[in-house]
Amino acid sequence: MSEQVELTNPIELSVGGLRGHLFRRAIHLGMSFLPLIYFEYGRARASDVGLSLPQFVSAVVFILFAAESIRLKFGLTIYGQREYEAHQISALGWGAFGIGLVFLLAPTKEYIWPLILSLSLGDPFLGEMRRLGLETRNVIISSTAFLFLVWVACWHFVQTPFWLAFLFAPLCVASEWPRLRYIDDNATMVLIPLGMILLLEPFLGLL
Repeated sequence: MSEQVELTNPIELSVGGLRGHLFRRAIHLGMSFLPLIYFEYGRARASDVGLSLPQFVSAVVFILFAAESIRLKFGLTIYGQREYEAHQISALGWGAFGIGLVFLLAPTKEYIWPLILSLSLGDPFLGEMRRLGLETRNVIISSTAFLFLVWVACWHFVQTPFWLAFLFAPLCVASEWPRLRYIDDNATMVLIPLGMILLLEPFLGLL
């Protein structure tokens, strides 16, 4: 995400203004259903086209990358995107890359669900807290508390280890914070926690 975005109202930068901004948020929230689609229908859809489930995930990401390349070649933005995304990989492109790697690399659903929900729910929450003009300290505290509840909910519904909520709620918030010019926080919010999961996974069975 570029530094200018941090200093500008995201509604002003969104194609479609307020409605475009709300559409972007709706797409983000809709990503919460991706694990359900993956676990309930993914294997069948992959079989329909003669692929394994990992191959199907990779193929979808490559298709999205191809579409993103065409969009960038012509300098296009679609409804809800930010103006600066006409000249760099979009949040959607980075999100597809990050989520694809979660599906391919995260060991089990106990980790896939909270990693993706931390992005699909946590990123809009952080963005709206900033847009309301909260002080940085309050944004961090409120967002960490929100993501703690997300991880606890995953403990309740999909048996994610409870203690991970204490580590990954602040880690996910911290992963959103870097303001990198060309790498969107849709990537960092899943890739950094995913990396930590992969490092911890050999020990998780002992804890």
